[in-house]
Amino acid sequence: MSNAHVLLGLLARDGRQHGYGLKREYDARLPRVRPLAFGQVYATLGRLVRDDLVVEVGRDREAGPDRTTYTLTDKGRRELETWLAQVEAPAPHVTDALFVKVMVALLAQPDERAAREYLTAQRDAHTGRMRELTAVKSDPAASLGDIVAADYAIGHLDADLRWMQTTLARLARLRADLTETDGGTDD
Repeated sequence: MSNAHVLLGLLARDGRQHGYGLKREYDARLPRVRPLAFGQVYATLGRLVRDDLVVEVGRDREAGPDRTTYTLTDKGRRELETWLAQVEAPAPHVTDALFVKVMVALLAQPDERAAREYLTAQRDAHTGRMRELTAVKSDPAASLGDIVAADYAIGHLDADLRWMQTTLARLARLRADLTETDGGTDD
């Protein structure tokens, strides 16, 4: 995710905003995304000003220190539109820790017991998280951002759960094939 583009989007929506307000809007509009630190906001704004994507348009004092107000430039608006139109390429490599742990468990213990135990425990954790997210999106006070973020996370958890079930079934078939090959002994 590009913090710069998120800030451009917030400025496009709000017109004028200072760093503190952008941070608050970020937190409110993207409630389930990794939090953005104030330092990141100001460092990103500095780069956006340098690149002529936003400009300083004044200073405010709202019951606190002076705050610089920023607005989007035409170049910034075009940059945002270009970014929003770009399709994100699917990841070229499998890098998820879930997959890596299963593969390492299979390498470390060829009898696949560790992999099965890990997958079973992870399945329970995923199911619990899905319940939590379902409660979040079912809450009458949930914002649209909460609901959309919960739906997104549930979709990913569901895909992981399907992969875990498929992998557990493959491991069970492998175990059955090995048991038949070994003459019926199962240790």
